[in-house]
Amino acid sequence: MRPYAEPVVVLAAAVGLLVGVAVGALLLRRPAEPSDFDGPARAVPVPGARAVLEALPVAVLVVDVADEVLLGNRAARDLGLIRDGVLAGMPQLRRLVRRTRHDMVPQEDDLQMPLAALGRGPAVLLARATPVGDGTVAVLLEDVTEARRLEAVRRDFVANVSHELKTPVGALSLLAEALQDASDDPAAVRRFAASAHQEAQRLGRLVQELIDLSRLQGAEALPDPEHVDVDRVVSEALERTQTAAHARGITLTRSGAGELELPGSADQLVTAVVNLLDNALNYSGDGTTVTIRTALLDEQVEISVEDQGIGIAEKDLERVFERFYRADPARSRATGGTGLGLAIVKHIVTNHGGSVSVSSIEGLGATFTLRLPAATPARVPA
Repeated sequence: MRPYAEPVVVLAAAVGLLVGVAVGALLLRRPAEPSDFDGPARAVPVPGARAVLEALPVAVLVVDVADEVLLGNRAARDLGLIRDGVLAGMPQLRRLVRRTRHDMVPQEDDLQMPLAALGRGPAVLLARATPVGDGTVAVLLEDVTEARRLEAVRRDFVANVSHELKTPVGALSLLAEALQDASDDPAAVRRFAASAHQEAQRLGRLVQELIDLSRLQGAEALPDPEHVDVDRVVSEALERTQTAAHARGITLTRSGAGELELPGSADQLVTAVVNLLDNALNYSGDGTTVTIRTALLDEQVEISVEDQGIGIAEKDLERVFERFYRADPARSRATGGTGLGLAIVKHIVTNHGGSVSVSSIEGLGATFTLRLPAATPARVPA
């Protein structure tokens, strides 16, 4: 079942009860005092039913055989579904109502609705239409834009993960066959074994980063915040990346304010800074310098990582934090990158109430900056 289905069922049941009672009265055609509902005045013999329907976040409509609106709540009016007492604004909805009236069976459909007039982007409305007799149809409409967006994100994520896993798994399979065929050639065995080890490491990194990303997106609760010493975070991150930098002749330097603290998880923040340093190393040339700086600005701790690498094209700047997005796929494959490192950085920073940004000039390098709420007023050494 979809994650939002259960509350919708409960809500639909409540609305169904209210609408059922209301429609029963409407079909009696008893005269009544003018009401706040759009459409002809009808009796609704349920105390508080009108107030409940008006307060519902979903749109509720009852439409007769001539598409005249017998009952419509505030949410329906806000969506522009009622005009001069009749159903209006959405040809898709009118077709759904008429199909339900003709077939005499409940129907539902996703309706695309432009909401520029309300200052919003396009919305997806889940419409459920039910015949209630005598050509009258009750309609429940719920805004499922965010739910549909999340479904699309999940589908894309699964597709991307499947694609990313196929590469190292396929490589390991081929290397295993090559090892079997080269059993009499020690040099070839060593070469294929080294390649298999590299692919296994890549697969391990991908799996671990998928686990990390899942935790950061809410699969597990965040640890209780602690006072994090920024100097210790930077020192540990530099220690973890020093070996890789030394192997490339890249110099790691640090500068900026000291004695900074912020609330959060030290482990997660170290992971974020390590990912930024790894990214800088992967896209920097041998013999260059990567610098990490800390500062306090407007009660925000800033941690920036600056490299002298190939830089990032302007068209890629807004997308580098997307999962599996690679500005330079060929280079990423060569360095063993998974395309998840910067997505993990963004989630860690967001979970800490901060933000991350990037600036770059192609051919001159890039600077990634984390901005996080400071724990206490920091002291800057003289």
